Amino acid sequence: MTQGHTITIERGDRHIRVVHGQQVLAETDRALVLRETGCPVRYYIPRADVRTDLLTPSDTHTYCPFKGTASYWSLPEAPDLVWSYPDPKPDVAAIRNHLCFYEVEVS
Repeated sequence: MTQGHTITIERGDRHIRVVHGQQVLAETDRALVLRETGCPVRYYIPRADVRTDLLTPSDTHTYCPFKGTASYWSLPEAPDLVWSYPDPKPDVAAIRNHLCFYEVEVS
């Protein structure tokens, strides 16, 4: 990490649920909690706990100098709703095979 920029990743202890419309897209008790300087807390959900059968890969890719290149997935009415880092940088390798949604329910 660069001076003044930090990322921490820890095992979450809360139930995470992702719902879009009436459809449950993900539900887990195994999320990783990623905290990054200047960003909201993000929950990275194991791929096995995400309904990837409902998502369509997007052509969108973004680059983060701290995490690497992100790939995105969409629903028909919700483009780029979820992302992951298929080959994350070594400092954040724990998020490999995890997906992140913009909006989640935490309980």
